[in-house]
Amino acid sequence: MRVGTGGGLPREVRVLAVIAFVVALGFGIVAPAIPLFARSFGVGTTAVGLAVSAFAFFRFVSAFSGGSLVERFGERLVLASGLVIVAVTTGLAGLAGSFPLFLGLRAAGGIGSAMFTVAALSLLLRVAPPSHRGRAAATWQGGFILGGIAGPAAGGLLAELSPRLPFFLYAGFLLVAGAVGMALLRTAEPDPAAPEAADVAGPDLDAGPVRLGSALRSRVYLAALVANFGVGWVLFGVRNSLVPLYVTEELGRTVAWAGAGLLAGSLAQALGLLRSGRLVDAWGRRPSLVLGAALATAAMAVLVLPPAIWAFLLSMAVFGLGASLLASAPAALVGDLSGGRGGRVVAVFQMSADLGAIAGPLVAGWLTDVAGFQVAFGVSTAVLAAGLVGGLAIPRAAPAPAPAAARAA
Repeated sequence: MRVGTGGGLPREVRVLAVIAFVVALGFGIVAPAIPLFARSFGVGTTAVGLAVSAFAFFRFVSAFSGGSLVERFGERLVLASGLVIVAVTTGLAGLAGSFPLFLGLRAAGGIGSAMFTVAALSLLLRVAPPSHRGRAAATWQGGFILGGIAGPAAGGLLAELSPRLPFFLYAGFLLVAGAVGMALLRTAEPDPAAPEAADVAGPDLDAGPVRLGSALRSRVYLAALVANFGVGWVLFGVRNSLVPLYVTEELGRTVAWAGAGLLAGSLAQALGLLRSGRLVDAWGRRPSLVLGAALATAAMAVLVLPPAIWAFLLSMAVFGLGASLLASAPAALVGDLSGGRGGRVVAVFQMSADLGAIAGPLVAGWLTDVAGFQVAFGVSTAVLAAGLVGGLAIPRAAPAPAPAAARAA
């Protein structure tokens, strides 16, 4: 089955965006309840942190296997299976009677989450024609952003009623999302007659998945990995773990100011996503990646300067704008390189962001303890700057997807 764009995005992209919203909404609802529920078992703060990080760690280590499953069984089945695994483990976690059982179920949920994410992104890049991949990635990320903004507020209220209730609600959301995925999604092909993006050659629809070794020899793929690693390091790691402490301890402000800064960043990113995808498709992948990395690097560099509340708020807003481009351009580059057929290539791309989200808080937190906030933010600026260098290293004439001889059947 081939999906034409008709001048717009394929239906599958919109369905994936709705699923992303539901998943992010549910995750935001359950996030405030996780430490409270773990604490109810009488464990210490370290164990509470382990309950939070176990999900992310197992999501990271299982992502590559998720890519292999996508290549063997197809995106639709792996996506729905991943959602069901997360739903079942989350629901059972809400019933757990001991901390070890709760921890094991959280870890198993990370495996399902990896399957869902890799399959969803693989399907997104497969169905979107080259001329719309940036917009498709922006639409998908927009679903996550909106769900992530709405979820935590509701989760906090539900956790006050019962720390188990958010787990059951999240499980229900995931089952609905899985049913929607099985009913409305198809393993579709992009329209070969659709126009190509501004600087990208169209995919070879008759070729198989790109070999990971071939992708790793490409400066385009390496640039996408480095940029995605920086996004994970700051957006999913340092921003959530270090920024609230910076506001309260370095700026001497209340937690409400930290929330205001994070909200400013999320709103700026959501607004940026309205245009970033079109910019990536029309202006080109390379200049969009360079602009996004430059904005993000400059925003983080502001925090290296002497502390000031106005500088903090400006930094968060500018970083959100840069992140909107970094949510679209690297994913579009991976889709162009793979021709929409790279299960393991997409998996490693996703793993780069997960690795950044795991390493960022640990390294930046340690640097803060031994040298201060400015040093930690300086290293984070260097991580983002590496993505800028990688973007500048991409050839100006965008590469064609890997030839059929370099692909695995």
